Order: sequence, then structure tokens, then C-alpha cells
Amino acid sequence: MVTNASVQDANSASIIGGRLHKKLPRLQKILADQGYKEQFVTWFLTAFQWVVEIVQRNSAVKGFEVIPKRWIVERTFAWMNPYRRLSKDYEYHTSSSEAMIYLASIRLMLKRCANRRDYKLKS
Repeated sequence: MVTNASVQDANSASIIGGRLHKKLPRLQKILADQGYKEQFVTWFLTAFQWVVEIVQRNSAVKGFEVIPKRWIVERTFAWMNPYRRLSKDYEYHTSSSEAMIYLASIRLMLKRCANRRDYKLKS
């Protein structure tokens, strides 16, 4: 879900919670980065009994470190980079921005399905 830039991550629980609950009713655990605060964790626990795990960076490591599960999100963002409308903040409304993410995701999946089909036909 895309929110306005004026909404801090820690304050977004009530905004995204309802939509998540409708779309993913079996969800039990959310992984979040350090930008999400205790009020975010508490809101999801009290509203839906969902556990929010804040993924911490190892303070002993200097420089770059691969954080478990974080690479999945970063890789997905990297797949979106070639799409011009996602490379900058061109959209006026958050709904348009979210729609562009859906379109890019659909295109990526269609390309993968077509490649897999071509591979199966050749073998």
C-alpha cells in the first residue's frame, strides 16, 4: 500500500491495517524495519492479534550487511527500477502510484510466465 509522504511509517498502522486484514485474513506475522515504532507493533497486536517483528541490524557490523528477509523487499524494488513512472515520484495521487506498482508487477509476472512457457515448449 502506498501512503502519503506526510504519513510517518510508525503512524501508518491504522491506515494500512484494515486493508491488510481484508486482503490477507490469514496473515499472522509482519516483518518491519526499524522505522516502525512500538505504537505500530501494539496496534496490530491489539487490533488483529498479528505479531510485528522489527528486524534489527547487527550493531557490531560496520558497513553493508545483508539483513534476513530484507533482501526480498530490496530485490523487488530493484525489479521496479526500470519502470520510468516508478523511478521518480510522478504521480499526484497515491492511488495512481499504487496502480503503477500493480501494473509493473503484472508485467513482470507475465514476462516470467511467457519465459517459463517458452522453456517448456523447447524441452
